[in-house]
Amino acid sequence: IPNDPRPAFRPSGIRIGTPAMTTRGVKSKDMIQIVDFIDQAIKKRDNPDSLAEIKAQVRDFALRFPLP
Repeated sequence: IPNDPRPAFRPSGIRIGTPAMTTRGVKSKDMIQIVDFIDQAIKKRDNPDSLAEIKAQVRDFALRFPLP
């Protein structure tokens, strides 16, 4: 978060470590899916079944980008 007055461990918003993602081969088009996962999880945060489904989708997505 550019110019965030708060410390890294208490940010004003969500910080996403893009260097770690690009190391795994994530491209800008893949970021759209990552943002969608985050959006869905926030919107459905009170629904454990929905969160379990999102978790499974994230797991499948992440398997496409193995650690180097």
